[in-house]
Amino acid sequence: MREYASPAQVTVADDLTLSDAIFTNAQRVPNKVIVRHKVNDAYVDMTASEFRDLVVRTAAGLVARGLQPGDRFAIMSRTRYEWTVLDYAVWAAGGITVPIYETSSAAQIEWIMSDSGTVLAVVESDEHAALVAEVRDRLPALREVLVLDQGALDTLGEAGAGTGVGAEELAAARSDITADSIATIIYTSGTTGRPKGCELSHRALLFNALASAEAMPNHFTEDASTLMFLPLAHVLARTMQCTIINNARCIAYTPDTNTLLADLAKVQPTFILAVPRVFEKVYAGARAKAHADGKGRIFDAAEATAVAYSRALDQGGPGLPLRLKHAVFSRLVYSKLRAALGGNITHGISGGAPLNVHLCHFFRGIGFLILEGYGLTESTAAATVNRPESLKIGTVGLPLPGVTVRIADDGEVLLRGDLVLSGYRNNETAGKEALDSDGFLRTGDLGSLDETGHLRITGRKKEILVTAGGKNVAPAPLEQRIGQHPLVGQAVLVGDQRPFIAALITLDPEAFATWLKANGRPATATPSDLANDPTLVAEIQQAVDAANATVSHAEAIKKFVILPYDFTIASGELTPSLKVKRNVVMERFADTVEAIYATPRVTT
Repeated sequence: MREYASPAQVTVADDLTLSDAIFTNAQRVPNKVIVRHKVNDAYVDMTASEFRDLVVRTAAGLVARGLQPGDRFAIMSRTRYEWTVLDYAVWAAGGITVPIYETSSAAQIEWIMSDSGTVLAVVESDEHAALVAEVRDRLPALREVLVLDQGALDTLGEAGAGTGVGAEELAAARSDITADSIATIIYTSGTTGRPKGCELSHRALLFNALASAEAMPNHFTEDASTLMFLPLAHVLARTMQCTIINNARCIAYTPDTNTLLADLAKVQPTFILAVPRVFEKVYAGARAKAHADGKGRIFDAAEATAVAYSRALDQGGPGLPLRLKHAVFSRLVYSKLRAALGGNITHGISGGAPLNVHLCHFFRGIGFLILEGYGLTESTAAATVNRPESLKIGTVGLPLPGVTVRIADDGEVLLRGDLVLSGYRNNETAGKEALDSDGFLRTGDLGSLDETGHLRITGRKKEILVTAGGKNVAPAPLEQRIGQHPLVGQAVLVGDQRPFIAALITLDPEAFATWLKANGRPATATPSDLANDPTLVAEIQQAVDAANATVSHAEAIKKFVILPYDFTIASGELTPSLKVKRNVVMERFADTVEAIYATPRVTT
């Protein structure tokens, strides 16, 4: 199949904007809790009417501070409820929100604020304010920076209190704002080059919010709730925020992933949104703990049973012996894993990168369904998503209602629908190049559609490796398979214009610490110290062998190197959405790559 269109089920009125929901929610369900935020270690509830009032007060303060319709307002903060309040306050005043990752450097802040023409900003901490101050003299449009930790919302509320600005005045101020007006400019975190500012309209965000709820009505029920821990500067978290608020569901926040498990127990959400790395860490952590506690054999047997049970669901259903084994492990193992996720949770939504098939089966087998979706910043996050009733593990599901997916002649995935970007900030040429003559967004991803319209992503066009022998190799599937091993942090394939494929592999720090103890190695040993340790190398070789078993000999990994440290956002090899910056890795480990091909390889 070359094209599949899901029938449209939602329509965004031309005069509808994102801030309309806060007023309709307050009228329809004024006492319903839609926001929960932390005060010290406890969660405090905020009703729809209280949220509206806080947004209006904050918006009035923004107007008092000189924010005009169409002005750009930057937010740089971790995931806190104030982020959402400011977002909707900016929209209520007719402005445009510009998110900035809290991990951004001064140079990144300068580029985003200067390119967007930011006039006002709120940052979370004094440290963030200091970063802005470093480049303030190169930001002539920036008039003021407020700090959340210094009471920015109170400052804005006080500023607006004496102005007489209320809901009616705000409505008049944004009277020229329509569904097609720009709501936000999100700068792509960029695995290569300088980030481009994706201009997303109110229509795009509203369409995604409405279509997502329509596609999964059994999961976005009236009592649906989530705990948000992904950065709201990321389009995936941002669109989920809009989906929750627009549909008057409940969203709680945690700014610190170190307290995630404790916060899940307090909030007890019905679902969570995460990138694959989070689910991988949950699995790896549970496995490592079981093995460290002497229960490794039980966990491994429970894992194998969960995967077999899930696979059987796709093949006519599990037989009686498998059902009995599954029931036993449900009491012994699975129930504890579900309890660790809060107890009420039924499913997770995964996006931002591919999630390997084994983990999808593992989690479904323990009673926690992960619905994988696909999209990018330019498509306002998810354009496709798996639904429980049509789930196909290994695919990223069907298009959202009203979205068309087309596969180009060269295998590129193309998208069309109301969720496609309006353009790139100050880059009309790039905006035109992003769309083909039929209005389809060129994603840069390679994929295929099956007979039912489910999309399968196979790699990135620009990341295809072409060996010296002319063999085309998509690195992503092999990297994902290697990354399935609990010891592996990241895997990056190399081999473009080289005689064979090789891999750069990092070790997960927590799993490595557990491995050291289990294998009698010094606790102070580093990956560099043990890069040639026969036991460790053999362990990683198992992961490589498992990946190689899925491809031809010409595509197989012939050599690998264990790198001295795992990639992080702080060290610069990962984007804020935890994608590997291949150009940075290749630059930093250029000598390592050269050494791979300078020494003879072992024939396998």
